[in-house]
Amino acid sequence: MNASSLPIQQALPELCATLQTHPNVVLQAPPGAGKSTGVPLALLDQSWLGTARIVMLEPRRIAARAVATRMATLLGEPVGERVGYRTRLESRVGPNTRIEVVTEGILTRWLQRDAALEGVGLVIFDEFHERSLHADLGLALCLDAQQALREDLRILVMSATLDGEALSRLLDDAPIVTSTGRSFDVDVRYRERGAARHPHRNAQDELIHLTTRTIQRAQEEEPGDMLVFLPGQGEIRRVQQLLEQAAPPGRPHILPLYGELPAQQQDAALQPATDGRRKIVLATNIAETSLTIEGIRIVVDSGQERRARFDPASGMSRLITSNISRASAEQRRGRAGRLEDGVCYRLWTQSEHAALAPRAAAEIMEADLTSLVLELANWGIRDTAALRWLDPPPAAAFAQARDLLQLLEAIGPDGRITSHGKALARLGTHPRLAHMIVRGEDMALSRTALEIAALLGERDLLRIADRAREVDLRLRLDALHGHTLPIGIQVDHGSRQRVMRSLDLLSRQFKTHRPQTGPSDDAGRVLALAYPDRIAQSRGNGGRYLLSSGRGAALPPAQALANSPFLIVADLDAGDREAAIRLAAPITQTQLEADFAAHIQHRERCEWEPREQAVAAREEHWLGALKLREKRQERPAPDRILQAMLNGIRTMGLQCLPWTTSALALRERMMFARTHDQAAAQWPDVSDEALLEALEGWLAPWLDGVSRRDHLARLDMHTILLSLLDWNAQQSLDAFAPTHLQVPSGSRITIDYSGASPTVSVRLQEVFGLQQTPRVAGGQVPVTMQLLSPARRPVQVTQDLESFWARAYQEVKKELKGRYPKHYWPEDPLQAQATAKARPRPR
Repeated sequence: MNASSLPIQQALPELCATLQTHPNVVLQAPPGAGKSTGVPLALLDQSWLGTARIVMLEPRRIAARAVATRMATLLGEPVGERVGYRTRLESRVGPNTRIEVVTEGILTRWLQRDAALEGVGLVIFDEFHERSLHADLGLALCLDAQQALREDLRILVMSATLDGEALSRLLDDAPIVTSTGRSFDVDVRYRERGAARHPHRNAQDELIHLTTRTIQRAQEEEPGDMLVFLPGQGEIRRVQQLLEQAAPPGRPHILPLYGELPAQQQDAALQPATDGRRKIVLATNIAETSLTIEGIRIVVDSGQERRARFDPASGMSRLITSNISRASAEQRRGRAGRLEDGVCYRLWTQSEHAALAPRAAAEIMEADLTSLVLELANWGIRDTAALRWLDPPPAAAFAQARDLLQLLEAIGPDGRITSHGKALARLGTHPRLAHMIVRGEDMALSRTALEIAALLGERDLLRIADRAREVDLRLRLDALHGHTLPIGIQVDHGSRQRVMRSLDLLSRQFKTHRPQTGPSDDAGRVLALAYPDRIAQSRGNGGRYLLSSGRGAALPPAQALANSPFLIVADLDAGDREAAIRLAAPITQTQLEADFAAHIQHRERCEWEPREQAVAAREEHWLGALKLREKRQERPAPDRILQAMLNGIRTMGLQCLPWTTSALALRERMMFARTHDQAAAQWPDVSDEALLEALEGWLAPWLDGVSRRDHLARLDMHTILLSLLDWNAQQSLDAFAPTHLQVPSGSRITIDYSGASPTVSVRLQEVFGLQQTPRVAGGQVPVTMQLLSPARRPVQVTQDLESFWARAYQEVKKELKGRYPKHYWPEDPLQAQATAKARPRPR
């Protein structure tokens, strides 16, 4: 399709006229309208642009290169003349370049170097509906620069499915230009409800086999080339393998398409086949927009995509596979109707389609915001409200990013960027990796830091057959250096080439002047600079670790790193219960203590140890939630031992104290006095609750030298309790709640104050002649008399002796006389002589 036949051509006159009079414009055009290539070319000769350049932001590298190449082809020029592109790893521009297609933060770094964007007349945000983080940030900064420095700067936001009215309001009520485009009919075929599923396949296996069967069915039912949408590279490889195994004679070309493919393989997927054979392109969601794939009239849509979702609470991202939105489904369907009538096979039911979310969440709502917060600080912004956003950055993720940047010394506590932070921002990579590179030079390890940064910035260069992912980062360094790898591990040479290009770019940006070392044994030390919050300590059981943040994490099975006491973790999948460690390097405790000396906390811990039943005093070294070492403290402060011992007593309860009979009796008398005396304030509260709460006041003075439970046996609890009363109070207690009652026989009987009322247990014969019930508490409270037989068995309980003598005694006497005939049982007990023996002595 040539430029003049693009559907966008109908809207170009209106667009050019609108940009002539308005600084900001929104262009709504459906997928396939040709806006990515047609619009920049049409605006190149506008009078208001003059000789200034057009910068167009694309959300993906593959799209930036493809769009620039397509525009250059339409002009009959090589890329790098009037049309060029810049990505993080590649630049094709020249002195005559007027249209630059850029991506991956290139625009942001351009703005940071030159906020006025001198020489740029128009900034285009293509495919803004994808809502990439860089697009949101770039637009916010461009609007700020336009308002403060460049009133003549024009901004054009192009979108296929986004709410144009919301964009218009954001851009100062910018006019909306709409292109109806031209699309062919697409027959949508949904998966049948209740379709049989294999009972022994998991969800991913079922998706792969269902996709493969649908591709084979589509080949039989429909002519033309096919575009298949799958969640990720793993699914693409497996479907490709199944199709190649079952391919008939004259089989079609089966071509993968994802962002990390070498450019040559990407081009093969984008271009039409030249030998007349059909083409089946297996792609991730990068093929939804921007890219034109020649010849496609069949789409098979798995309905799934893979996204990284950031959790501010854990500081980790989790890679999730989820259903696409209805907007994405429409984008994918539209791929089948760009050139002629087409067919779209959806691997979900029509009712499931109705339940899909209208559109996917913007990346700014789910992403790690560390880079964004650093860019804002470098721009001079500490409060996001100072800029205009379609969706403001979430407060929790923003706060987490600020905390990390403070840890990396990139911003101060007030949110202002530091000189170190400015150095990190200039490197144009994630702040973690930039910090690692800058600080790595101080350790004479900048080469290793650069290599690790390049490795982490690209797709994994290892391919491992028939085994779980090998997480050891040192193997990647070995692969980069060309060393021999263990059996079963191979190098993806395309990925290695990208890593080497990234390394070359970083090396040019960061010119080190220090002598360099860097064996792979230093990988952990270097990696720790980037991930100081992801130091992991072994829990000693099969690859399970505790992170310095306090979160648990685990290695995959059969990892040599499981024997490492400490790891630095570069890649984590947050998981539900434990995080899954995906990439790590070992570090020794000696290295940790040397490199993180300023962050290690020295704590003196003196506390009660329930297992030892003793006070334990230790000196401990902590790094975050990790206890690096401890030793017993030889001479802890006496006050700390005392407090720990008191805590131990509270833990064990008052029953751990050596309560003698006399101590318990004294405590019960004191409680009785507090309950019944009108002047109760003079009596201390000795209930369990009160004593436990006030241990420091009444027990602490007696605990000198006590540090174990068995030391408590030394305590004289009677003396300790008695010390709570002065001499006058002690005398008053003896009068108010006497310890004994003297009965007519002459015996002194202990009064028991433990029950509801004071009680004495005495043999009946010893109270002959006692006419009235004895009383305590100044005569207020009668003593309960538990009258006993000669064998000391209860025969009567009473608080009214007069009534007992008058009414019950004769019956009791009759029974006792039969049992104990040799004992003295007088007819008149009030006149009888009391005795502690069987019979009274003769007078």
